[in-house]
Amino acid sequence: MEVYNTLSDFYGPTGWWPGETPFEIAIGAILTQNTAWTNVEKAIENLKKEDLLNPYKIIQCDRNQLEQAIRPSGYFRQKAERLIIFCKYLIEKYDGKIEKMAHKNISELRNELLNIKGIGPETADDILLYACGHRIFVVDAYTRRIFSRHGILDEKLNYNEIQNYFHTYLPQDVYIYKEYHGLIVWTGKDYCRKIPKCSQCPLNKYPIFNCEKGG
Repeated sequence: MEVYNTLSDFYGPTGWWPGETPFEIAIGAILTQNTAWTNVEKAIENLKKEDLLNPYKIIQCDRNQLEQAIRPSGYFRQKAERLIIFCKYLIEKYDGKIEKMAHKNISELRNELLNIKGIGPETADDILLYACGHRIFVVDAYTRRIFSRHGILDEKLNYNEIQNYFHTYLPQDVYIYKEYHGLIVWTGKDYCRKIPKCSQCPLNKYPIFNCEKGG
């Protein structure tokens, strides 16, 4: 919580995850795999312009149209397939409504999401937390990098082990989980890069144990 408070004081509210609807947030979670968020924003804007930001329209539209709309996000053919698979799942089980999906038990819903082709733990947890409002902490590459460099976590820990650490030492609060992940994303993007800007980082008062290129 000390790290959270430090970052929160520095950045203020992040409002993370960006998205006007739960469905848009879920689509963004799939599109953001292996790309920067700025590219996802372009893809989502294209989907809106093409009037495709709807599960029924995604599965019914011409495949090439969908691929070209999400092209800025990279791996657009692969991601088009994943969007279609996700939308078919959403329609078949929950009438195309994220809100209806959100009422399901978190453990069962997480297992369902992880069984969908192309959805791994981070994407599933993005959807669970930000689109469905479930209490689950999202772990990404920035989380591993920041907390291992500061000697708080071993970088060799797996996804579930890191997630369990945050679940153990944070209040079980959806707002904190959402904001903390947003603060981690912003800190990783702005300062804790592969070649970090340690002297400018809001966390520079904490010891850097594993940051060989810091300064």
